[in-house]
Amino acid sequence: MKRFATLCLLVAVITPASDLFAGDADWPQWRGPQRDGHAAPQELLESWPEQGPRLKWTFTQAGRGYSALAVVDDRIYTMGSDEENCYAYCIDFKSGKEMWKTAVGKASTSGEYNHGWGGGPRATPTVDGDQIFLTTDIGVVVALAKDSGEVQWSVDMVDVYGGKVPVWGYSESPLVDGDRVIVTPGGENFMVGLDRTSGDKVWASQGVNAPVQYVSPLKGTVGSTTFYVTASKPGLFAFDVTSGNEVFSDDTTGNDVAVIPTPVLVGDQLYHTSDYGAGNTLLKLSAGDDGKLKTESIYHLEGKTMRNHHGGVVLVDGVIYGFSKINRGVWMAQDLESGEVLWEQSVDKNKSGSICYADGKLYCYNDTDGSCYLVTPNRDGWKETGKVVLPKQTELERDKGAIWAHPVVANQTLFIRDQDLIFAFDIAK
Repeated sequence: MKRFATLCLLVAVITPASDLFAGDADWPQWRGPQRDGHAAPQELLESWPEQGPRLKWTFTQAGRGYSALAVVDDRIYTMGSDEENCYAYCIDFKSGKEMWKTAVGKASTSGEYNHGWGGGPRATPTVDGDQIFLTTDIGVVVALAKDSGEVQWSVDMVDVYGGKVPVWGYSESPLVDGDRVIVTPGGENFMVGLDRTSGDKVWASQGVNAPVQYVSPLKGTVGSTTFYVTASKPGLFAFDVTSGNEVFSDDTTGNDVAVIPTPVLVGDQLYHTSDYGAGNTLLKLSAGDDGKLKTESIYHLEGKTMRNHHGGVVLVDGVIYGFSKINRGVWMAQDLESGEVLWEQSVDKNKSGSICYADGKLYCYNDTDGSCYLVTPNRDGWKETGKVVLPKQTELERDKGAIWAHPVVANQTLFIRDQDLIFAFDIAK
């Protein structure tokens, strides 16, 4: 039962799932306007002073969790939890002051999933039109009014669709596609589309029974076939947006522990990577029979290559950049077409890192020391032009967890988060 509660990046295949009502330099959802880790065009500093860019403000009450930020119309949206509730927050972009805070469900417990790496929400809110859509770490999908934070509807994917909370909590950020909201309960109702007004089911994937993992889906088109693509332990799955039928699958980046990174769609190619020995794969997609797509493996690489854990990768000028869990953890550049590792760079004792791209630069955020490097994309090596370190790390207990919220660049500002702390840095040119 529904329950009510208090080319930037290669657009031949990846298109906005809907017409996001966002400002020119907003970041309205997970991994930016196109879900590819690229910020909207804006003029930014090409290098930073030795002490780093100027700190504009600090927000200290974001609660527990790894949720990244959405930034739309001079407002910031994110999630966090205390001991009792999971909350959505709205923060004023200019002042860093809280505008509203809404309880969207109960806080998770260690009995619901493994809190050994930290509890709290993992997903990023999706802002579309006058609504916000989000998922809590125990699988409650919620629609809110953007201006007031009022709850419009909520659906528990475990109770309603038989989903099972994964080992480290639901982490998927909802994909808005017109009048539907795409989420992944897992199991027999692997992926569903909910009506954005009521929360009723209006679409569902067919023929796949697999556990939900930590991937956020994309919408893409190849030829006349439009699909949603995500990944689970068995590998990649894509479904026709009309019928829900599976249009292709691939098992090369599946693994038995955790599949996390969002795929990259580029033209008629799909790149995906995951850790736990899976490595990375590049598929060429083409029209098949009965609306299906054929997949040709360009490569599948294991071993000393890109094995991205959960910080994501970005594609810039034919090169994949991200953090690989090899050699005790390194930043890596990989040629998209050949899969060749171009270079790798270790940064102190950091074991992982998350990334985004804006105005010709990479923003490489490290999980242990809280450093964020400004790096020029380059096939020949790591070329940093600035560094900033968190002024302070959280005092909340994170157990074996680390700094895992992804960096966000919007409206000429860099946002980096560590649990309850959000820092906004002025990076305007």
